[in-house]
Amino acid sequence: MLRIGVVGAGGMGNVHTRHWKNMPDVELQFFELDPERRDTFAKSHGLKPAASYEELLNWADAVDICLPTDAHHATALQAIAAGRHVLCEKPMAIDVAQCDQMMTAADKAGVTLMPAQVVRYFADFKHAHELVANGAVGNPVTARTRRGGKAPVGSAGWFQDASRSGGVLLDLAVHDFDWLRWTLGEVKSVSARSVRLTNPQALAGKPGDYALTTLQFDSGAIAHVEATWLDPSGFRTTLEVCGDEGMIEFDSRKTATLRRHNEEGSQVESPLLPSDDPYYNQGRAFVETVTGKRPAPVTALDGLRAVQIARAAIESCQTRQTVRL
Repeated sequence: MLRIGVVGAGGMGNVHTRHWKNMPDVELQFFELDPERRDTFAKSHGLKPAASYEELLNWADAVDICLPTDAHHATALQAIAAGRHVLCEKPMAIDVAQCDQMMTAADKAGVTLMPAQVVRYFADFKHAHELVANGAVGNPVTARTRRGGKAPVGSAGWFQDASRSGGVLLDLAVHDFDWLRWTLGEVKSVSARSVRLTNPQALAGKPGDYALTTLQFDSGAIAHVEATWLDPSGFRTTLEVCGDEGMIEFDSRKTATLRRHNEEGSQVESPLLPSDDPYYNQGRAFVETVTGKRPAPVTALDGLRAVQIARAAIESCQTRQTVRL
């Protein structure tokens, strides 16, 4: 039985906990500072809260950090110092230096530090990665992604405080930066523009942002990444990868499956199954990693590289220059 301590009883804490509870080899406890959220969470999930983070660490084998981004670094370092494995919500930390400190500490302590880059576990994105890796589009040369919806706020407005969340590029686009690097290889240069960072007066103090980033890969491939917190119509993701032998595409509003197009026509590639829930599969991967059954499918270095790309995009917005990695 693996003892997992959930840190944070907000949105992601609730999502993760629902799936932890479906795993018979996992025992749960949680810690939350806010009394109202703590009591609601305890009642909703039938769990007893720890009186302090230290108490949770004394009990747990591993912790699942579901806190605002600016709290990831200190919370993870404390857990690592106690010899606990860590699953950390994305982005892994607010900047590259913090990611590096967390990764170095975990290596020295001999514990797993796994960033929760959950898009890798979404069935269509996972299968798209496999198709590209297996040559379904030939040599991939371009990719395009879009992700977003209306602006999130969060407790005390932390999402809209760039010093806490990193804004739309670090909090949201980091998903696609990670998936694209996983699929197309290392990024060579980054160029980006953001409404809030490039022309902050345009939003007049209102929440939200829109950013467009161009990635140049070592392979020569180019990707365009749209991230928006200005779409009131609801959350949407799209994906397109083109190569010299075909194209794959996905649009969450138009279809529940991935389609592949080539000279032979168009065909469905990934009918979804109930077992395809990405958060459950992410949790299982973490459990199997810390119990020695498999290597980590997403490493701390992967988490650092995703943050590095996001930070380069933010720098590009601020300087209006291309940033080389």
